[in-house]
Amino acid sequence: MNTTAVSLKQKWEELKQQQPHLRIRNAAQTLNVSEAELLILNLNQGVTQLITDFKAILLDVEKLGKVMALTRNNECVHERKGVYLNPDFSSPHAQLFVGEAIDLRIFLNHWKFAFAVAEPMGETLRKSLQFFGKDGEAVHKIYLTSQSNEVAFAELVEKYKQQKPVTELDLDKSITKITEKPDTEIDIEGFKTEWKNLTDTHNFFGLLRKYGVSRTQALRLAPDACYAKKIKKENIVYLLGKAQSQQIPIMVFTGNKGIIQIHTGEIHKTMWHNNWYNILDPDFNLHLDMDRVAETWVVRKPTEDGIVTSVEVFNTEGEIIVQFFGKRKPGIPELKSWRNLMTEI
Repeated sequence: MNTTAVSLKQKWEELKQQQPHLRIRNAAQTLNVSEAELLILNLNQGVTQLITDFKAILLDVEKLGKVMALTRNNECVHERKGVYLNPDFSSPHAQLFVGEAIDLRIFLNHWKFAFAVAEPMGETLRKSLQFFGKDGEAVHKIYLTSQSNEVAFAELVEKYKQQKPVTELDLDKSITKITEKPDTEIDIEGFKTEWKNLTDTHNFFGLLRKYGVSRTQALRLAPDACYAKKIKKENIVYLLGKAQSQQIPIMVFTGNKGIIQIHTGEIHKTMWHNNWYNILDPDFNLHLDMDRVAETWVVRKPTEDGIVTSVEVFNTEGEIIVQFFGKRKPGIPELKSWRNLMTEI
């Protein structure tokens, strides 16, 4: 361990003494380093560096049984328990797990590091697989539950452990900011026409790229208020409360550059904790920092199955935090109960 690493480890130990319940992600932010840089300080002390054959590792995760998948960004944490089923790695652009519980869209070109972690939790060890991007920030984590196969976990770690682990990570911390072209440089009428003629919600991203508009700029330049309307962030709380009380099944999308994680189903328990609004169900938890919500929009997109309506939530940088839809599948129209709720807000 070099001098810089030794100094960082000392600072982290001092911070843990001052704030024993501080999470590693928050500690990294306090120390102005990435989470991976802190994690690697504990190599061979509960942390095992894995090879970067992410596809092979992920394809073996099904053997672990029921686990908890965690995906987050700076403003929202999405936790879903289930088994990693139905993988599809045929596309070089996006890889998939498509199960009723674990539903993921993965972008492996943003993944760079992998670790197995065993951290003390009371009298037991909390075991996980943790994946990080080029900047050392966490992309996705997989935690064992009481129903997981610990023998399979040990075998997976042994199979994929890095034989010559590195103690210093090659990071790319350059920040890619969202930059918007001036409205005057955009074919606004062409953009509006193509939006109104969409046949699939998945084509919206391609539309943004074609016309060179950011997501929030697109919503501002929508054909009219029927297609995109800004609402107060407090409506998120109203929306989830109504979905809970009326038992409207919803879809919740949360992600970062490396992955999007999706929950589909009814929600049963919502509550505040300080500035965080939470869904706390047995197999699904969502934690949304309401203080960091900058913009909230109701968005409507035409499809072959009719209009699809979403609530899209953004941070101050114009990055998407979380999206809410009514439960639906291709070939099935949007739920009337969801559409009625969207009309309310």
